[in-house]
Amino acid sequence: MENLVNLSYIAAAILFVFGIKMLGHADTARKGNQISSIGMALAIIVTLLSQGLDYKLVLGGIAVGSVIGFIAAKRVQMTGMPELVALFNGFGGLASLLVGWAEYQRASHTTLAGLDIAKVETFTAAVIVLAILIGGITFTGSLYAWGKLSGKLGGRALTFGGQKAFNALLALGIIVAGVIFTLAPTAELAYPMLIAVIVLALLLGIFAVMPIGGGDMPVVISLLNSCSGLAACAAGFVIANNVLIVAGCLVGASGLILTIIMCKAMNRTLVNVLFSGFGATSQATGSASTGEMKPVSVEDAYYILEAARNVIVIPGYGMAVAQAQHAVKELGEVLEANDCEVRFAIHPVAGRMPGHMNVLLAEADVPYEQLVEMDDVNPTIEMVDVAIVIGANDVVNPAAADDPASPIYGMPIINAHKAKTTFCLKRGKGAGFSGLENALFTAPNSRMIYGDAKATVSGLVAQFKDS
Repeated sequence: MENLVNLSYIAAAILFVFGIKMLGHADTARKGNQISSIGMALAIIVTLLSQGLDYKLVLGGIAVGSVIGFIAAKRVQMTGMPELVALFNGFGGLASLLVGWAEYQRASHTTLAGLDIAKVETFTAAVIVLAILIGGITFTGSLYAWGKLSGKLGGRALTFGGQKAFNALLALGIIVAGVIFTLAPTAELAYPMLIAVIVLALLLGIFAVMPIGGGDMPVVISLLNSCSGLAACAAGFVIANNVLIVAGCLVGASGLILTIIMCKAMNRTLVNVLFSGFGATSQATGSASTGEMKPVSVEDAYYILEAARNVIVIPGYGMAVAQAQHAVKELGEVLEANDCEVRFAIHPVAGRMPGHMNVLLAEADVPYEQLVEMDDVNPTIEMVDVAIVIGANDVVNPAAADDPASPIYGMPIINAHKAKTTFCLKRGKGAGFSGLENALFTAPNSRMIYGDAKATVSGLVAQFKDS
């Protein structure tokens, strides 16, 4: 039975690896998700058969969780997907915390009952602390990120005097309590130290995310996803489950790689993202725009698009809010029918979670080959007749290249301001999620089209069809 279990775990791990690899391409992502799900189902079934668990409790938990997950997945809008991902990360961390806590409870209570089992060893105590620490930070940090993304806590970074010192004290308290627990896990002081680690880890998760602004939330979501994997890996060591260790490592490593890629796309270090408090002071540290926004009607925009032979669409969170992806796909089709080349330029940190724009456009069945990355579109953007910016802000803000006083100076952007004509679709004149004023809106070649993005794009499509 033990050999069969290990072989099944190896098969599940292989399915995880292939599933994650297939997630890297839009045309294979759905199959990759299915393959990973089969691997997880195999791991769960084998674990249930081999561990002699109480099936009533386990199946009851699966049923309740499945119902909650199904309802949440059905009800969530694409605009709410970042918040849902944040909650997934958070509850993954909470699960690891509870596993570590419950395993210590089981071992300590069994020992007290006088049964013949080995005492909690130092290594087991150490991984229990790690599972609780990483899981606790992931849980409350993800909940706080959910609050920022949903607008319930606002998108601004919140800072206070001595915040870094306070966080350092929390971390120091966790280290001290964790070391005391690890060195003497069966001592009378051990359990209070474990509770202290739990409480301090939950607090650190909140205060670690608090000073991070909304513009950095995609990086935070990616990092918390990595942390949920590391917490699961630690929980795997706690209960000596090989497949949980492998799965946790895969999630942790892939999430960390994605986090590094996103930091590189912003030309910032991870330390800067986590500790700089970006977004707390907003535009006060940048140069104020002196230009004037020039509005244009849908009808006038149509005449320019009708003559265009090369158009790029640059989507942002505003497209998700307006649910305009299907209308955008239709606009691309009518432009192509008018002998125009259409591409969709995707910035790595556009939207509010990694790959947000890719998911939206894939939902609308936009051909994958029409999606181009920032580095591929920028070298030839000066030859683009029209750039259509739909709800994007920081990722097209020229201040990143031109204004040394701007907080985002040095961040790579899509150079929409260098296109021959740029249409910016916005509901109003407000700043973006990070609170920065966008100099693109007052650029000489930019024209503003105010209103709901879906209605605006649908109006452009109607103009083509009526002509």
